Amino acid sequence: MANQTTSTITIAAEPAVVMAVIADFGSYPAWAMGVQSAAVLSECDDGRAGEVAFVLDAAPIKDEYTLSYDWDGDRQVTWSLVRAKMLKSMQGAYILEASGGETDVTYRLAVDLLIPMIGLLKRKGEKVIIDTALKGLKKRVESQI
Repeated sequence: MANQTTSTITIAAEPAVVMAVIADFGSYPAWAMGVQSAAVLSECDDGRAGEVAFVLDAAPIKDEYTLSYDWDGDRQVTWSLVRAKMLKSMQGAYILEASGGETDVTYRLAVDLLIPMIGLLKRKGEKVIIDTALKGLKKRVESQI
């Protein structure tokens, strides 16, 4: 992913527990800020989501978009944009690394909007999205243990 933003957080749970929360798209509105709904459109052979449709309302971005997912066990999930109204492209990944009963979760994100935006502002927006998502994920996982 070119021109991506990356951040990492440590979650007090095993990778399988963290990945189960990431894979539970129906619960995203409860912990992923701005996600109004997330509906699985297709599944992969392992039963995890292949394509997911999202409705997002996270100022200044309000959009409906579909992402395609590629799963690597409980180690990594990557996604890319299939279609959207405001987004031109999106590539992202959660990379999980076990660390003595905990999991280091790295989130990588690269987004392009249809409307022009200065690169610095775009990176700042990505950073806010990533930090909010990682904190929400940590809170969700650790509250279920």
